[in-house]
Amino acid sequence: MAAPVGFATGYEAAVGVRGMAEDVRRAEDRGYDVGFFSETNNLMRDGVSAMAAMALATRRMTLGFTQIVRLRSPVVMAQSAATLDELTGGRIVLCAGACTRGQAVHHGLPELDPPRALAEWVEAIRLLLTGDAVTYAGEVVRLNGVRLGWTPVRRRVPIWIAAMSPTGLRLAGRIGDGVLLNAVSSPEYTANAVAILREAVRAAGRSWDDFEVAQIVNCSVEDGHEAAIDAIRWEVASKFHPGKPSSQIGPRTRVGEPHIHEEDLPLLREAYERGGLEGVTRAFPASWIEGLTASGTPDEVVRRVARYREAGVTLPILRPAARRQAARLIELFAPQ
Repeated sequence: MAAPVGFATGYEAAVGVRGMAEDVRRAEDRGYDVGFFSETNNLMRDGVSAMAAMALATRRMTLGFTQIVRLRSPVVMAQSAATLDELTGGRIVLCAGACTRGQAVHHGLPELDPPRALAEWVEAIRLLLTGDAVTYAGEVVRLNGVRLGWTPVRRRVPIWIAAMSPTGLRLAGRIGDGVLLNAVSSPEYTANAVAILREAVRAAGRSWDDFEVAQIVNCSVEDGHEAAIDAIRWEVASKFHPGKPSSQIGPRTRVGEPHIHEEDLPLLREAYERGGLEGVTRAFPASWIEGLTASGTPDEVVRRVARYREAGVTLPILRPAARRQAARLIELFAPQ
């Protein structure tokens, strides 16, 4: 059997939901196991609507999507997950991520402890998806005899935890059916993250064999190496530019990300002050992009994705840098 592989979309502003659904359908036709949509803090399309479009465009593949908790109540998230699971005939994976303090500010929400809120949201959603009446008295989630008005297709929809920091990884190992490792991360970071996850799963008395390690792998495939690097500059810069409400640098370096170089940060701050995100994109060091993504010629991309598998990823979910690369990327890793 071919090793599992997924295809991701949702990050490129110019691609509408219909186009995303078409690309996911093409991936399914070529044997991909998972179609995935990333709902990001950049306020691109929302995950529930995109999942509905992808559900109607596909027949077989598992469909996963990220949801930042606190942006929707646990009741609404359970309703959405159960509805989409019904629409797909039981093919949904919900990927819950913590609402960080920076995201809370971005959405005008009061600050709460992110790990605590994530853990309670996930527990409440799981209870609601059973179809039973739920009374829950947590620190941040409180429900009194709430139940869905119909019986869900499955009493347990798989929930992966989107995690980046040591705290998030340990929580994922404790409560998740799997983890979704963040995009724009190197294989070296992944290996360090997997070590943290393994220990957390073991400490929780759970089986590592039943735990999915998925990762969004940013791919940029072109005939020339430099063209591939340039095509993905914006996405990498958007993760790290100094104007973000909260930095992703600290959590990654605490896990062990060797391709974030502190000596480059003053240059990026200066570029942002002069030209905003566009200025940072132009100034972003190629060494970061080469280390944090799978970018280059087709052979280079294939070798790079293999590095993520070697680091412990059981399900690489490939996201092209631009839609014009989608068909080529899909063919490059097509299991059939």
